[in-house]
Amino acid sequence: MSKYVLWVFFGVVFLSCTDKKEKILPTVTDITESVYSSITIQPDSLYQAYASVHGILDNNLVEEGDDVKKETPILQIVNSNPKLNTENAKLSFELAQKNYSGSAAILSSIEEEIKSATLKMTNDSINYCRQKNLWSQQIGSKLEYDTKKLAYELSSNSLGLLRSKYDRTEEELQTQLKQAKNNYRTSVITTKDFTINSKINGKVYALYKNPGEIVNTVEPLAAIGSATVFVIEMLVDEVDIVKIKKSQKVIITLDAYNGKVFTAIVSKIYPKKDERNQTFMVEALFEKSPEVLYPGLSGEANIIIARKKEVLTVPKEYLIEDHKVKTEKGVVKITIGLQSMDTVEVLSGITKDTWIYKPE
Repeated sequence: MSKYVLWVFFGVVFLSCTDKKEKILPTVTDITESVYSSITIQPDSLYQAYASVHGILDNNLVEEGDDVKKETPILQIVNSNPKLNTENAKLSFELAQKNYSGSAAILSSIEEEIKSATLKMTNDSINYCRQKNLWSQQIGSKLEYDTKKLAYELSSNSLGLLRSKYDRTEEELQTQLKQAKNNYRTSVITTKDFTINSKINGKVYALYKNPGEIVNTVEPLAAIGSATVFVIEMLVDEVDIVKIKKSQKVIITLDAYNGKVFTAIVSKIYPKKDERNQTFMVEALFEKSPEVLYPGLSGEANIIIARKKEVLTVPKEYLIEDHKVKTEKGVVKITIGLQSMDTVEVLSGITKDTWIYKPE
């Protein structure tokens, strides 16, 4: 009999303790729904500088951490071939200019030939007309007439050929001059490509090669970005991306700042999904930036989707199948509204006086 009473006693105590631990009443409180994301801090307008030519790095003209202005030279590459090509192209261009318009121009000599041919044709024309008039009066011989006529025709043809030669030569020289000029311009541009300039006002964050190393067109030489504006890069899961909109508020914590909370605003949503990790890139800008930031700093973010005040909520751990709870009357289906990290809003199904039990 005493053993039975003892078991009853322990049973009541066990049920009482279990009952206290497992059942709660819904809470009326404020709720904030957010989307979680890991973050990385990067300078705005960050880009990697590449060379458009091959060669050897002669000198890094700046150091990592230096502020630079747009078009500031940052690296110098050496290669003797382009310089020689430029000099040769310049000589060819100057020769083409002289041939076309200089004092020893080819066209000038042809012009002199045309002048002489014109004088000869004029003289032959006069002789031919005179002989023609004489022959019409039956003065002179037929041979003299034919000789004067032939001389005139030959000189006229010669003048026509020289004029055609002049036009053809002029066109060829113009083409050669244009080609030489284009080659020279191209070689000058190529020579300039051996100096890498900054494309923005910013800071040098990395230099990837040392003087003496080989430079090609596929390996970056430097990383440059904004010195003052930093972007928060967030990777948002594809199931949450449709909830994200520009201008939404973001709560930020950075590992380097020991849990200190910062706020930011969503500024850009990239529409292309990263197939490797099934996420979308979303950018945000600090409302008030931390005093010191470095590229690559990491942390966590919660993008605020919606907020409500004084709503009925229950902990997520008390949910069954995401939309049911266990009550004193059994399992009840509820309608869920906003969801935070650990609680959900209850729109219908239970009241604030309904005891709910934690599922086993």
